[in-house]
Amino acid sequence: MKRQLKIVVLAKQVPDTRNVGKDAMTPEGTVNRAALPAIFNPEDLNALEAALSLKDKMEDTTVHVLTMGPTRAADILRDAIFRGADGGYLLTDRKFAGSDTLATSYALSCALRKINPDLIVAGRQAIDGDTAQVGPQVAEKLGWPQVTYAEEIVEVKENSLVVKRRLEHGVEVVECPFPMVVTVNGSAAECRPRNARRVMKFKNAMTPSEVAAAPETDAAKMVSSRPYLQIVEWGAADVNPDENQLGLSGSPTKVKKIENVVFQAKESKRLTADDRDIEELMVELIASHTLG
Repeated sequence: MKRQLKIVVLAKQVPDTRNVGKDAMTPEGTVNRAALPAIFNPEDLNALEAALSLKDKMEDTTVHVLTMGPTRAADILRDAIFRGADGGYLLTDRKFAGSDTLATSYALSCALRKINPDLIVAGRQAIDGDTAQVGPQVAEKLGWPQVTYAEEIVEVKENSLVVKRRLEHGVEVVECPFPMVVTVNGSAAECRPRNARRVMKFKNAMTPSEVAAAPETDAAKMVSSRPYLQIVEWGAADVNPDENQLGLSGSPTKVKKIENVVFQAKESKRLTADDRDIEELMVELIASHTLG
């Protein structure tokens, strides 16, 4: 069955939480993103692959990526384009700074109303918060149905998708009508690698802010003459929000503390292959509720 879809993937540039140090937090209780290496949120890559797989199957389907963050967040938009996305939207403004999941989902929903896609796909959660709230909150703010914990899009029908969900104790197959929001698990298919030809073609794709920062460079001049290299950039005013619901003023939750926890073994025990040693170990593991 052939159907043309307009798909938007929600993606986030996140701090690499494998390298959390003492400067990981600001005095205001927000993550100090400048102090941490930035990466493409892993489950958002799974979501991108789900969208690109649909594009492969359906002629004239488009996939664009929407992210909210500082100018450097355009890096993941370029990464997505290298992998097969048609383009990207950067939602950036100082008014978005310090947003929790509620303020983030509100800002994203304002941008999504302007884009008006048929399908929104997002990763289940971001590794810098692990809340799994933004995707469902976007769906609620748009008034759209949603499917969470998606592992595979099984079938595309004229007015709906059939989706397999990976749950804690098994799987579930559901059907949901368009327009809809789907959040994707890390157990879904891994994202395809960057395509060398697309890297060469789109390596100079830039946002207006990036062009303005270095207008005399050859790359910036190239963007001006080649529309396919222009990444859309919107500020708060471009998506017509209620500014009281943005940033810190629109964020009821605050991070009080970030702690880097390192697990260390306090003691060790050497066992032989003797049946008695193995039996004693099993009893100890059951008593500590490690087993059973």
